[in-house]
Amino acid sequence: MAVGPTPPTDSPGPDEPAPAGEGSHTKVMLGAAAILVLAVSLFGGNGGSSPEASRPPLAVTASAPVRSAPPAGQAAGQPAGRQLPRSRPVRLLIPKISVDAPFTDLAIGPTGRLEPPPAHDTNLVGWHAKGVSPGEPGTAIIAGHVDTATSAAVFVNLGELEEGDVFHVDRADGRRASFVVDSVETFEKDNFPSRRVYDDTARPEVRLITCAGDYDHTARDYKDNLVVFAHLL
Repeated sequence: MAVGPTPPTDSPGPDEPAPAGEGSHTKVMLGAAAILVLAVSLFGGNGGSSPEASRPPLAVTASAPVRSAPPAGQAAGQPAGRQLPRSRPVRLLIPKISVDAPFTDLAIGPTGRLEPPPAHDTNLVGWHAKGVSPGEPGTAIIAGHVDTATSAAVFVNLGELEEGDVFHVDRADGRRASFVVDSVETFEKDNFPSRRVYDDTARPEVRLITCAGDYDHTARDYKDNLVVFAHLL
C-alpha cells in the first residue's frame, strides 16, 4: 500500500481546540508535483454465515493533492458563491437511504492513513477533521463502512443515490448544510482518479466514500470504491 505525508491541515494544530463555529484557515497552494497520499481504511464484514465472513481490514488508497490555487479569474480569498464558515459536522442525514448518523473525527494514524470509524458501530460516519469541514469552500471528505464484523453498515445503500438527490449535514454552529448529488461513481482501486476525487474546489463540495464491488479473497480487499460527488445548495 502506498502511503505518504499527512494531508494539509486547515484546522488548528494538535495543541489548539477545534473551532465549533466561525473561523479562518490558511490555504496551501498546489505546487509542482505536490501530491500527497490519502488512505481511507474501511472494514469489511466478519460475522455469521455471510459470504463476507473472515475478512480482514480493508483499505482505499489514493493520491490526494493539497489545496490548489483559485481558478483563473478568481482572486485568492474571493468568495465562490454560497459558502459557510468552518464548523464541525455533528450529524449526516440522507433521507433517500434512511441514513441518520452521528459523526466522529478521523485523524491521520501512525501509518500515515486516515483512521476509519470504529468498526463496532454500524451507524457512524467519519470526516477528515484536519481537512475542509462540510460547507466550507473546498472538498470535505466523509467516510463510512459498507459493512462491519456483525452486519451491514451505514453506507450499505450509498450506491442508490442519484444525481439530484439531496442530503444534509447538521453542524455544531447550528446551521444545516444541504448538498445536492452531482454523480455517483464506482472506480477500480487500481485506477482510482485521485485528483478528481480529492483535489481542491472553489465551491463547497463533499465526497462520500465507501468500499464497493466484489470482494477479492486473494487480495483480501474490495475491488472498487464508491464515491458520491456533491456540492452545497
